[in-house]
Amino acid sequence: MKILLIEDDLSTLSFIKKGLNEMNHIVDSFSNGNDGLDAGYLNEHDVIILDRMLPGVDGLTIVTKLRNNKITTPVLFLSALGEVDDRVKGLKAGGDDYLAKPFSFSELLARIEALNRRQNPKSHVDILSLHDLVLNKLNRKVTRNSINIILQPQEYRLLEVLMEHSNELITRTMLLEKVWDLHFDPQTNIIDVHISRLRKKIDKDHDVQLLKTIRGAGYSIQYNKK
Repeated sequence: MKILLIEDDLSTLSFIKKGLNEMNHIVDSFSNGNDGLDAGYLNEHDVIILDRMLPGVDGLTIVTKLRNNKITTPVLFLSALGEVDDRVKGLKAGGDDYLAKPFSFSELLARIEALNRRQNPKSHVDILSLHDLVLNKLNRKVTRNSINIILQPQEYRLLEVLMEHSNELITRTMLLEKVWDLHFDPQTNIIDVHISRLRKKIDKDHDVQLLKTIRGAGYSIQYNKK
């Protein structure tokens, strides 16, 4: 997921961002309401985590402005204001969920994943499979022919993106954006290196080669029954 985090407490912001990054989520973070609102207007995030009390523009105003501009990105309020009236105000302003501080990271993660499933029910699948290759998003376990494959975080994310679009062409530009959150070509061989490592791990010693290079276009995970 690509997540927008707007939180003025820098220690909380750092804690959440680090935890989400470790779960392979991409996080854009801001510590004031003005910059956070500008990022929200771009409408390029799957979920927004939003504090109520912010310098500049407060959280209730942010979500109200986003909804008035037809932006439907799910919003999870994260706030020390945890009384019933506070939660009601947040939900009535356009929030989708409300989590009071202090909170557990596991609950925060579960809530944003639930919001994403609600927003994108068709695209959210916990188990991805192609031929004898299986990727389990819940435990980040990858197997081929029931044998565990150990992947580094970027290798896992690369495979996840490819398998979410199995039998489709994924361009280099798409991979840079979805895996590395880069919106420009860094003029390095970062993709080629990771594709090479991934291919060795998932295709080595297998008769059926799944990871394909589409010359001049990009890559694809494919399986064509003969």
